[in-house]
Amino acid sequence: MKKLILMFILFLTFIVQAVAAIQAKDKISYDKSGFDKIYNVIDDAVFDLRYYSAYNFTGSKIRGYKAPVAYMTKEALQALAKAAADLRKQGYRILVWDSYRPQKAVNHFVEWINDPNDEGNKSFYAELEKSQLVAGNYIATRSGHSRGSTIDLTIIKQDGSFVDMGGTFDLFSEVSHPNYSKLTKEQKRNRKILHDAMVRAGFKGISSEWWHFTLKNEPYKDTYFNFDVE
Repeated sequence: MKKLILMFILFLTFIVQAVAAIQAKDKISYDKSGFDKIYNVIDDAVFDLRYYSAYNFTGSKIRGYKAPVAYMTKEALQALAKAAADLRKQGYRILVWDSYRPQKAVNHFVEWINDPNDEGNKSFYAELEKSQLVAGNYIATRSGHSRGSTIDLTIIKQDGSFVDMGGTFDLFSEVSHPNYSKLTKEQKRNRKILHDAMVRAGFKGISSEWWHFTLKNEPYKDTYFNFDVE
């Protein structure tokens, strides 16, 4: 009997420690002292902040975006400034679609995906059913953006003119994969210019979105921030 009680106590201890470990890796913070606004460091950056507007896949302005500004961790912003300087020498400027994303905004995405009556803007996922956005890992309960060192961006020419990247931001499609096979030579070249500059500055991309980059040595790997963008 004592052995069973001891085993039960050890089991409970294991459960408590496991829960504590998960919570420790899933810290939520409202402290923005380690962040800065992108335009404070890169004065020629251009912004088209989609989640501050209704022009996004949900069809609504996203919770937590109270001003058309973009934040990043100071470490990521220093690296981004290097990428911007690199691109500037090649005749380009950066255009930012999203960077730091509050956890409440991610929660908004999840609420939308679970509402069968809200189609949102179908043009962003024309090839898919809404239910496939979760199965395809397009939308999750946590986002690297909320850790503050991830950015969604493209390049434009110094005069502000368009650069053809072969697809637009948040297009849930194979077209958005960095190595999509049906790109033109120009589109492949343009994606490579952005990718190479970001990698040289210390970022890494992902296989599903050509515009998405995260600082390799991000400072808050286990912290998800939830302060408003304002």
